[in-house]
Amino acid sequence: MTAVRLGAVGYLNARPLVYGLDRQPRFDLRYDIPSECARLLHAHAIDVGLIPSIEYLRGPQPYRFVPGPAVTSRGPVASVAIYTRREPRDIATIAMDTSSRTSVVLATVLLRRAFGVTAEAVPMAPDLDAMLHRADAALIIGDNALFLNPPSTVRKLDLGALWTETTGLPFVYAVWAGWPDAMNTDDVSLLRRARDEGVADPEGVARAYYPGDTARQDVATRYLRDNIRYYLAEDELDGLRTFYRYAADLGLVSFDGELRFY
Repeated sequence: MTAVRLGAVGYLNARPLVYGLDRQPRFDLRYDIPSECARLLHAHAIDVGLIPSIEYLRGPQPYRFVPGPAVTSRGPVASVAIYTRREPRDIATIAMDTSSRTSVVLATVLLRRAFGVTAEAVPMAPDLDAMLHRADAALIIGDNALFLNPPSTVRKLDLGALWTETTGLPFVYAVWAGWPDAMNTDDVSLLRRARDEGVADPEGVARAYYPGDTARQDVATRYLRDNIRYYLAEDELDGLRTFYRYAADLGLVSFDGELRFY
């Protein structure tokens, strides 16, 4: 049986979903940033990818979700945030870390719905000083945001918290999705098992990700245990549909209302 070409994300928050998969011969595993993982899936260079959730709507044909595992939050996420020295309603430009396309759309949706702002996006590398020199606000995600300590003059808007405050729902950042015939039920079970084992061992995931750095291990363990969730249940699906509708309302995607699964 040919191995499934599996594209994973290298960020800390994705590591519990791939727990032990590097030793699983069924999968040919590689790591990339989220936007590259999506690009590879769209190009059919991988069969299944842990892609930014918005990219489910941008494929060349309808993908299928792997039911169960995902990267989600309900409330503060800590690793997806807008930083600004201005009042949110005064943001006219925002420098965007474009390594995750879902976060870019989420920031656009929340600025519009929570603050009535349509800010001009400026794609930039995730350097807070440079971003705030260029724009009114900065979107920074992933490990860069988790360990960022901004000066007291800079306000942090946690987008996980703001989403849940605005909608009452969880947010779904990334999903396993792929080409329709790429996986069978046994493959789905392997991904669920990896998720369950990874979620059960946040300390081990943190130690492997930051070997020899106990300070970062402690932060990472709390983050994996307290901020990130990994289960795509009914509330998460409601949150995902809501996100898709809001994004479609702004003309950023098209959504037919259907979520398709393996």
